[in-house]
Amino acid sequence: CTVIFTRMAMKDLHKPISVLFCNLALSDLFTSFSGFWISMLFITNPDITIFGSKDMLAPYALYTMSILSTIYNLVSIGIERYLAVAESMRTRLRVARNHSIAVVLINWVLAFFLGCLPLMGWNCLHMEKNLSVLYSPFCVDYLIFIAIPNVVVAFIVPLFTYLRIIIILRKRKLRMKACGQATGTYKSAEIQVARTSIFIWLLALISYAPFFAGVIFDATNHQCHIDLYPGIYIFRNCTAMLITMNCLGNPIIYTLKVKTLGAKLKALKCLSTSRVRACTI
Repeated sequence: CTVIFTRMAMKDLHKPISVLFCNLALSDLFTSFSGFWISMLFITNPDITIFGSKDMLAPYALYTMSILSTIYNLVSIGIERYLAVAESMRTRLRVARNHSIAVVLINWVLAFFLGCLPLMGWNCLHMEKNLSVLYSPFCVDYLIFIAIPNVVVAFIVPLFTYLRIIIILRKRKLRMKACGQATGTYKSAEIQVARTSIFIWLLALISYAPFFAGVIFDATNHQCHIDLYPGIYIFRNCTAMLITMNCLGNPIIYTLKVKTLGAKLKALKCLSTSRVRACTI
């Protein structure tokens, strides 16, 4: 919420990348909210989260939609950073704010469509076979359809974009060094991008790999719910906690670590204080 408020309050932060950052924070907010909704259902009626119920379709659909939106936003940020570095000398290919808004809308439409497929009928409420053990009443084939391509996108695309950024910065640094110019700026930029990309990869790996492992287990499992209780459901709760930790880690990696945002927060505080003093006078 702090990220969203600060990004929207300061006009000079209305840049293409800031639109993506703000939307990423919004996606993380929805993920946390839907996770809280599922937790409350588990506390009030644990059986429906184990054996499945119609009441779980809506919170699981919102949870899926939010996670997909987060993944698409992370991929969009990586592509935008690559274009900003690789095409910095070609003004006609620069990413504008309208482009970022269009990407945000496309991300939400795609996430909404894929996340709401169970609400449109792709569920196993009235079927005994192909039923997910971890996420009843979702079907196993739906989870595989959602998990595998999106996990591949979430890991491959950021890997390509950030590696390309590091390679481009290194080439430019070597050119400037060959011309006898200072390369301190490119060196610091290369270190910062490499450090950030490592953090992104580790956070994504820790957050989504257990969930993907759970989907694979769902697809290969032939035991009933009672035989797997309670160990497999403890594992499911841990995967949900890791995804929530990803929602907390994204603002730290992408936004709160930026010194500019901290300065803007102080500026907002000073601005509000000045207004109070003016009203008092």
